[in-house]
Amino acid sequence: MHAYATAAKLAEQMPNAGAWLSDEPEMESSIHYQQLALLVSCLEWYWRERQDFFIGANLTVYYSHQQLKHRDFRGPDFFLVRETERRQRNSWVVWEEDGRYPDLIIELLSDSTAKVDRNEKKDLYQRVFRTPEYFWFSPETLEFAGFRLVNNSYRPIRPNGKQHLWSGVLGLYLGIEPRSSRLRYYDGSGALIATAEESALMEQDRAERLAQRLRALGVDPD
Repeated sequence: MHAYATAAKLAEQMPNAGAWLSDEPEMESSIHYQQLALLVSCLEWYWRERQDFFIGANLTVYYSHQQLKHRDFRGPDFFLVRETERRQRNSWVVWEEDGRYPDLIIELLSDSTAKVDRNEKKDLYQRVFRTPEYFWFSPETLEFAGFRLVNNSYRPIRPNGKQHLWSGVLGLYLGIEPRSSRLRYYDGSGALIATAEESALMEQDRAERLAQRLRALGVDPD
């Protein structure tokens, strides 16, 4: 069956697909795991009031009968689906999700995966998934690139003056944070999107500075 077969036909052949577990291996190293966890936790915190998205972290995307037959699984390191229900999933099964594919994919390059990520996966995401935006980043070498689907073909996303790449899907920039050498999110003004922990520390710092000002004025902040 062709990968573009309708969700209904696929569902007839594989009715219990929603129960399948992800078939992806563990992350290659601790630095890859830390980077993935940062991307997931930061965006979930930033969008904490929203219930209309799903983030997949090292989860298999099941998309065709032939894929299952040949065990040719594809699991992006990070993917985002917009305008869907925010709930726990064991994997992403396209025909159980109204035919929806990821809207954005990020692959974390490593020595063993870089060639596949730059070639086979890029072709799959462009030709079959038709994912609007595809990025890759190496936590080790800091290689970073992004592509946007234009007229059925991926075109490189041009960086701004800070070497950040704009994601229309996220409504945010992606860029390498200089101090940590990690891939982070930035808003339209270039400000770093804080994690929950960073936000808590900033709130604590603001509270301490306010208390100091009050004490200087002879006011007991307690």
